[in-house]
Amino acid sequence: MTETLLNIYHRLDKTYGDLNWWPAGSPFEVAIGAILTQNTNWQNVEKAIINLQAADALSLQKLSNFEPVELEQLIRPSGYFRQKAERLQLFCRYLLAQHGNLEILLQQPMSAARVELLGLKGIGPETADSILLYAGQIPSFVVDAYTRRIFGRFGLLNGSESYDDVRQLFMQKLPQQASLFNQYHALIVQHAKIHCLKKPRCLNCPLSSDCRYLLDQNKSAELV
Repeated sequence: MTETLLNIYHRLDKTYGDLNWWPAGSPFEVAIGAILTQNTNWQNVEKAIINLQAADALSLQKLSNFEPVELEQLIRPSGYFRQKAERLQLFCRYLLAQHGNLEILLQQPMSAARVELLGLKGIGPETADSILLYAGQIPSFVVDAYTRRIFGRFGLLNGSESYDDVRQLFMQKLPQQASLFNQYHALIVQHAKIHCLKKPRCLNCPLSSDCRYLLDQNKSAELV
């Protein structure tokens, strides 16, 4: 399994190159982006972050003290803005009260930091792992719908696995390197947007020679 996962990684890396994830000016901005990107695309998150930057609001203290209605308007492009404004303020107020800043939380052992993040309202496994990996450079693999789609079609997942089952597959079978996990997740997202869409574009796909989905499609066509 390790050889297979690394083979997929190298083929994607050769195709797409270094993707330089996550675009942000600071670890704290990464965490804010991870919360805002829930249920929306990154282009909308960028608009919200630009609004926060223009309002000089990208700090724990300022986000904590913002009037909720004003904060909602700043992050409106990201969608679910009332819900996300509440989550951002709860996150910031928690950090201020318990640690003083994000960096101190992330200095803990990964398991402790992850449990703490998961205990906060509105932070699920994908968001927590994004914060650990991209803000803290901690090797915690991020799983998303694209991961399930690609590796399901490749035949490595059957679709019944939990988030933690999929995460543990990568965590246990790959070298524990934040840089590897960072690039691998970015490559998965890139590949899912170019080739492995809901309706796949298999022509020139770098994984097509071993893809179970494509092999099954070809067998079905031969039987017709």
